[in-house]
Amino acid sequence: MVFEKIAAMLAEKLECEVADIKLETEFSALGIDSLDVMELLMNLEEEFGTEIEMGENKVNTVADLVKLIEGKLA
Repeated sequence: MVFEKIAAMLAEKLECEVADIKLETEFSALGIDSLDVMELLMNLEEEFGTEIEMGENKVNTVADLVKLIEGKLA
């Protein structure tokens, strides 16, 4: 569920197909910078009703972001 939501948000932002977003996809390959990732995190916080702190967590791929959010929801 988390991956699907992230993929949908990214596809909308990038105006691409959801199927183009994979777990191993790196944000840099999508042309997304750290500010875009922070904006995505804020939207995901609203969507899932949780606070997501990146802190020392490195979020370079979609899988990194999924793992971070699923950890908060557990």
